Amino acid sequence: MIIVKQIVWHERTAFGALLTMAAGGLDAYSYLEHGEVFAGLQTGNLILFGVQLGQGHFAGSGRYLISLTAFFIGTIIVRALQEHAWLGAHDKTRRETIVLYAAALLLVSAAISPWVSDQVATVLLSIAAAAELQEFRRLNAGPFTPLMMTGNLRTLADSFFSATWRHDAAASQQLRRTGTIMLTFAIGAGLVAFLRQWMSEFTVVVPAVGLLIAWGYLLMTPAETGDA
Repeated sequence: MIIVKQIVWHERTAFGALLTMAAGGLDAYSYLEHGEVFAGLQTGNLILFGVQLGQGHFAGSGRYLISLTAFFIGTIIVRALQEHAWLGAHDKTRRETIVLYAAALLLVSAAISPWVSDQVATVLLSIAAAAELQEFRRLNAGPFTPLMMTGNLRTLADSFFSATWRHDAAASQQLRRTGTIMLTFAIGAGLVAFLRQWMSEFTVVVPAVGLLIAWGYLLMTPAETGDA
């Protein structure tokens, strides 16, 4: 007998698409509005940090180090929430709390951006991005990174090969899911880039709205088995 594992609500493609849309928009926003620094794509920041150092631009390298440090701290904050006695035992409530926390950080950033430096805004954005990555790491019962698309691109290519060469039905389904995740990431970035000409630093509201929709999704879904 074949046992089909039911995908829990917060690991479904629709929810993952909301997270990746917000993540794509967040990185596009931080790059375009706050000194070409990524809020979530820390691999990019690490590369740019090294490039700046290699070119002797020591002052310019600092903005990337600020984002890297903020992301590090943001991850620790969420890790502490995951270990909290009550939140750690109430998974659904914890997920709702962390999504709302990340959205709130983006809204605070939108409110104060006109009056603070790029570095201060970047700290808030990177902490928010870290929260999303630390809490949501699985999609459709497999590993998931809403902020980084390199692994998803590899999965897309692998699934495409298996679906076309071997006519594998499971690979075809994975191809559609991964394609959706990558497309929504790009849509989030494109939407921010398009709206920026009118909204300027307030464009961060766009990924914040995406996270608020994800929060509403979590609120409306039932607790899974094992959730308190």
